[in-house]
Amino acid sequence: MTLTTALTRHLNRPELFLGLANDRCSSPAGLSRRFAVLNPSTGELLAEVPDMSAEDARFAIERAHAAKEAWAGLTARARSDVLWNWHQLMIEHSDDLGAILTAEMGKPLAEAKSEISHAAAYVQWYAEEANRIYGETIPGPSIDRRMLVIKQPIGVVGAITPWNFPASMVTRKISPALAAGCTVVLKPAEQTPLIAAAMFNLAKLAGFPNGVLNLVYASEGDAIGRELCVNPKVRKISFTGSTEVGRLLMRQCSDQIKRISFELGGNAPFIVFDDAEIDAAVEGAIQAKFRNAGQTCVSANRIYVQSRVYAEFAEKFTERVRLLKVGDGFDPDVTIGPLINGNALEKIELHVTDAVQKGARVRCGGRRLGTSGTFFEPTVVTDVAKTTLVAQDETFGPLARLFRFEGSDDVIREANDTIYGLAAYFYASNLKRVWRVAEALEYGMVGINTGRMSSEAAPFGGIKQSGIGREGSRHGIEDYLEMKYLCMGGL
Repeated sequence: MTLTTALTRHLNRPELFLGLANDRCSSPAGLSRRFAVLNPSTGELLAEVPDMSAEDARFAIERAHAAKEAWAGLTARARSDVLWNWHQLMIEHSDDLGAILTAEMGKPLAEAKSEISHAAAYVQWYAEEANRIYGETIPGPSIDRRMLVIKQPIGVVGAITPWNFPASMVTRKISPALAAGCTVVLKPAEQTPLIAAAMFNLAKLAGFPNGVLNLVYASEGDAIGRELCVNPKVRKISFTGSTEVGRLLMRQCSDQIKRISFELGGNAPFIVFDDAEIDAAVEGAIQAKFRNAGQTCVSANRIYVQSRVYAEFAEKFTERVRLLKVGDGFDPDVTIGPLINGNALEKIELHVTDAVQKGARVRCGGRRLGTSGTFFEPTVVTDVAKTTLVAQDETFGPLARLFRFEGSDDVIREANDTIYGLAAYFYASNLKRVWRVAEALEYGMVGINTGRMSSEAAPFGGIKQSGIGREGSRHGIEDYLEMKYLCMGGL
């Protein structure tokens, strides 16, 4: 299998870009405008894809609206079977999908294949959950009445996904929607549209009817996002991205009181207490900070280490970071791929420069690599002032900053001093401390003695300005369902 073969096998059907396989493509724009998709490791042109407009989005919404009654009218088992088919096809084509993902996003191929497996797991999970959408009966206040609750699909769903996990974010959003009986219009990130097209190709082969899944691309997402938010035929928006954009979408949805699920920015603390197993904490910090080159919303953004073990942790962590190899994701020895684009590279350079100017010490890294691509050395900085950009902002790159702390109350207060509340991590052994810290951290997800906690079986999401709602788990399907109370009298 080569990248060219994978791209040809899955992306040579232009009608897929509006989810119109086996249908005549009659979108208003005619798929004539196009934009380039580049490999961030090499700058190579991978493909040119349709650059769609609000009119195209409206066309896709109409198709989804026309298809929703028939899809919702199928039995749960019938919808489950199609999802199972899709899951199986994703597993069978995982090599192709992994290659496409690495090419357009840059992450190492092993990491890309792991994401494909994770994406398929969401499809499998909700194939099962489709059969578990239960109602309830309520004891009536009189013998001549019966009271029941049923759950029905909310309708057309608009989904907007990010570039950093362009496969798993797609299935995490649309699998529960499809299982519930909803139809979908998906707008993937402009940097990573190809993996979505490849997965939609397989979805069509799996048996999804025309109009159930619709794909809309744009080099600038504002017009598409607004159309999804203001069009009354879309009854729910699911978005993963920045808090700033989330606020905008929320305002645009407000006039229609539209259902929303948002997974937004994070500023995750990673806390190492003095009773932690230091070697395990180092490995956990490597996972939580440098997975996907630090480009994750749950990345360990602030690493706090208690004074008694600070020197030991800092030395071992820095040595471990020095072993990370940066390069093209198709190199089997590479553990850190490129940043997504030049803007991301400039941001991390600004953060390092600002920290050094304000007295920080660079323990390792700190520079971009090469003259082509968007590579940056995995970097560790210490002695960081609280006034620095790196102490206040989410870097979204392979830059780890270490802070020293004294007592538990101080570090909990520091960790919670943010508008964000997505993920937090800490390492400790004392069970009394574990329970107290876990409950005191103001975050939707807390990793205890682990640097990875994402699973299709667990509810993923944040509190405060990190989001609304949960994805994954049995709870993830509820946001795609309306609860209806039925009261039957005269019995």
